Amino acid sequence: MEQAHEILIVDDDRAMREMLSSLFSARGFQVAEAASGDQALETIADSDVEVVLSDIRMPGRSGIDLVGELRRLRPQTPVVLMTAFGTIGSAVEAMRVGAFDYITKPFEPDAVALAVDRALEWRSLEEENRRLRKAVDRTGSLGDLIGESAAMREIFAVIKRVAQSKSSVLVSGESGTGKDLVARAIHYHGVRAAQPFVPINCTAIPEGLLESELFGHVRGAFTGAHASRQGLFEKADGGTLFLDEVGDMGMGLQSKLLRVLQDQEIRPVGGTKTTKVDVRIVAATNQDLEQAIADGRFREDLFYRLNVIPLRIPPLRERPDDIPPLVEAFLRKHATDGKRWFSKEALDRLSAYAWRGNARELENVVERALALTDSTCILPEELPLAAGEGEPEEVTSERYLRNAALRGVPLSEIEHRYVTEVLDVTGGNKVKAARILGIDRKTLYRRAERRAARQQSAS
Repeated sequence: MEQAHEILIVDDDRAMREMLSSLFSARGFQVAEAASGDQALETIADSDVEVVLSDIRMPGRSGIDLVGELRRLRPQTPVVLMTAFGTIGSAVEAMRVGAFDYITKPFEPDAVALAVDRALEWRSLEEENRRLRKAVDRTGSLGDLIGESAAMREIFAVIKRVAQSKSSVLVSGESGTGKDLVARAIHYHGVRAAQPFVPINCTAIPEGLLESELFGHVRGAFTGAHASRQGLFEKADGGTLFLDEVGDMGMGLQSKLLRVLQDQEIRPVGGTKTTKVDVRIVAATNQDLEQAIADGRFREDLFYRLNVIPLRIPPLRERPDDIPPLVEAFLRKHATDGKRWFSKEALDRLSAYAWRGNARELENVVERALALTDSTCILPEELPLAAGEGEPEEVTSERYLRNAALRGVPLSEIEHRYVTEVLDVTGGNKVKAARILGIDRKTLYRRAERRAARQQSAS
């Protein structure tokens, strides 16, 4: 049986207390009464009162005084104030000190009952929020980010700090580590949470169109521009623009982006007028941008504009403590009946795995295991980690770093040899090779094209 809500009625008028007590008792409430503010505080100290309904004008401690004291002692307990002296001034004062609602006498029974119901609903939502905050602290999560390792808890702490500023953030990490989730967490835990969050993947749009996507264009700016179009900077005005894989942006567009970050104004393609914008930038990359600067592929001045607050997401293989909670989250997502789980041995094997594709690959394995097995409890031998699809441990960057024959060889050449061997191991399968290398498939294609172009020019 559902427990009755407790309400405290505070009024120096006995007849009013009895009338309200009868009203709320008939509605199933457990009712307590107090004839003064001081008596109300004594009653609350020894009870689980959920909402207080109090007169404003009483001898001694007024209803407004009572609100102020309760805000200090029991901030989770809402107070609805009532008075026969309903003035704008007293209403403003009541709300200023923290009253939940304010009604004037005389009132209809349904009106006061509605005010109390709303107060109870607010209290319930506050309790649920507190419960969720405690759950976050206990399970280790922030938004859609999940992790219990020391590294992830430090990232959660950094996100909470930087979310309150407007400085640019550069999130780095391998493909599949959740850089987009970090960007969303920064936005939705910050002062811009009510404003737009606009993401764009800089590799998904041809460079010729990316400028128009970012800055917009005017009618007739180019073939097919039949109407003026607002860019993503304008759509994100007041909020956050997430530039995913910013390291793949061409040098020409980098210059234009730098100018926007410096001046906080954009000019549409084909336009002559500039427009002021207030946009926070969160950028992400799986590349080593400092190496890209050394190679002449990324502007150093843009790097410093983006890298005001650097945030590196470590790969999953460096934080095995995060694998069990991630598996649990993916189970909740994909095992909709809630009756499937992984054995301890299976979890141990998952925790010992290399995960070149990071959390994205782990989710893929969990989903496939659920789809390919009928077992309630999934065992190690049922995990889809076969050598043909898994991570060939003999192909690792560590192996190259230990190879004395490579000392003094340029990094670009080492990278090429490593990529070439991974392609050999995967039989030329670029999808598998990109996953092992921890890069996007398109990035792998572009690197191959750039190297072919350099070789052609050298010959």
